[in-house]
Amino acid sequence: MRRISLLLLFAAIFAHSMAQQQFPNVLYVGNSYTYVNDLPSLVAQVASSAGYTYKYDSNTPGGCTFAEHCANESMTKICKGGWDFVVLQEQSQLPSFPQNQVEVECLPYAAQLADSVKAHGGMPMFYMTWGRKNGDAQNARYFPVLGTYEGMDSMLYERYMQMSIDNNSAVCPVGRVWRHLRTNNPEIELYAEDGSHPSLAGSYAAACSFFVMLFNADPDSIKTDAGLKSTEASAIRAAVKTVVYDYYDKWIDPANYDPGTPDDTTTVDTTGTSLPSVIGEPLTAWHNPVTDIVYSESCFTVTDMSGRVLLRASDSADVSFLPSGCYILRPQGVGRKAIRFIKK
Repeated sequence: MRRISLLLLFAAIFAHSMAQQQFPNVLYVGNSYTYVNDLPSLVAQVASSAGYTYKYDSNTPGGCTFAEHCANESMTKICKGGWDFVVLQEQSQLPSFPQNQVEVECLPYAAQLADSVKAHGGMPMFYMTWGRKNGDAQNARYFPVLGTYEGMDSMLYERYMQMSIDNNSAVCPVGRVWRHLRTNNPEIELYAEDGSHPSLAGSYAAACSFFVMLFNADPDSIKTDAGLKSTEASAIRAAVKTVVYDYYDKWIDPANYDPGTPDDTTTVDTTGTSLPSVIGEPLTAWHNPVTDIVYSESCFTVTDMSGRVLLRASDSADVSFLPSGCYILRPQGVGRKAIRFIKK
């Protein structure tokens, strides 16, 4: 029954879009992985070459997390309504962190965003990103699985599938397309020089994937190479067809996919400890999540995610009175970085 109701909802969304001359309205909520190479515009270019059109808007501040999107302009845009789909992309590392940390820092805010999208008539679509080119060496000392591309990418796959299933939402498996290309077409450079952000080829792979998910259309209909070599663009479209289009039902309704279908998952060791916050310096004097006391080596303020100052202190502060949620500790002094913490 649940599968039928979900598919009916998607059918209604597509029928509504088709009635508007194939003009689905899409909001992109993310960060630099979305705004590098202007992914929303690249999707429009890809769609136009295949005879489709869509309208879009975005809010993609660099490094922004779901927790921050819950308190910034993204939520305002979501609550205006009128979106057929809202694409949700988490900070690039956070979903790969240990499960207990993800359950505090990521999943509740994914649910809050998804619930708001649905409450205003849209369908959430999680943007599954990719592992860094050589893994996340900085955080591998806490969570060794992150030390390789394969390990980090597998964690991202698992967590985005979890978010999609938990929130009865779709997922665009861009990370799976990259995995396929890295295995079968290693000559295609998907990464920018930093080994993290997408090159034009990487963004083209993402754009073709979103084209399939938004329009349920065959990537063979795409007529633009978007400035890439024709051989590279053709290989990318073939990968999108194999991974996304041929398993469209899996991604549009992840809760009911057949576990026997190919997903290129690697078995990994997920033992480890919680990682430092993804914002600022490592947490040395105390650990996330926080229940009562926070510390700093200098005077500091604690603000909410919108920047509103909640308290000022010299070296420690009792935050037990704060509601559960995400906050920022901002030390005073040149060169000192803000630290995000979770109050349980």
